[in-house]
Amino acid sequence: MNPFEFPEEILRYSEDHTSPEDPLLQDLYRTTYLKTVHPQMISGRVQGQLLSMLSHMIRPSKILEIGSFTGYSAYCLAQGLADGGKLITIEINEELEDLITGFFKKVGLESRVELIIGDALEIVPQLKEEFDLIFIDANKEHYPDYFKICLNSLKKGGYLLADNVLWGGKVASPGEKDESTLKIQEFNDLVQNEKTLDKVFLTVRDGLMIARKK
Repeated sequence: MNPFEFPEEILRYSEDHTSPEDPLLQDLYRTTYLKTVHPQMISGRVQGQLLSMLSHMIRPSKILEIGSFTGYSAYCLAQGLADGGKLITIEINEELEDLITGFFKKVGLESRVELIIGDALEIVPQLKEEFDLIFIDANKEHYPDYFKICLNSLKKGGYLLADNVLWGGKVASPGEKDESTLKIQEFNDLVQNEKTLDKVFLTVRDGLMIARKK
């Protein structure tokens, strides 16, 4: 068995022993599969619960998300915001703007979550603020670049999360790699070699990197 692919019965067992999905997220999940080209990019129940739990543990005042998609992960992360806290989420695909903003309004997050449409590599340096929690889940070929700009925007004691760091197991497979795989490998190595970070690589879903700035 491929070590990066869990049998369906294991995945079902994991979901069965995870807190139920919020009905609002269930609706967004269905909408995402009906209205987007690559619905599999959505975080999903287990990872969504993990993001929510990590956010509750950290209790961040400021969260930055790179890669909104349809807003599922932003909703999960926002659940742990400290009183008066704010989440900024950046999405490059302008065609998703109405879907995302409509969802945030529906769930009452429009005052706590700010959506910015555009290129994160241009936007993040202009924000000129530090964040307690940063979540990266966007263009895989830009992961090393995201890391460099996010490290400067992460507070001391803050947490950096990155999705898809296994990339279907390709990062650990020998042989010729596609550009996305090579860039994720580069990102993983950058995190591993960064002495200002404590880090742990989790094999949840497609891999989740968690790093804390010392």
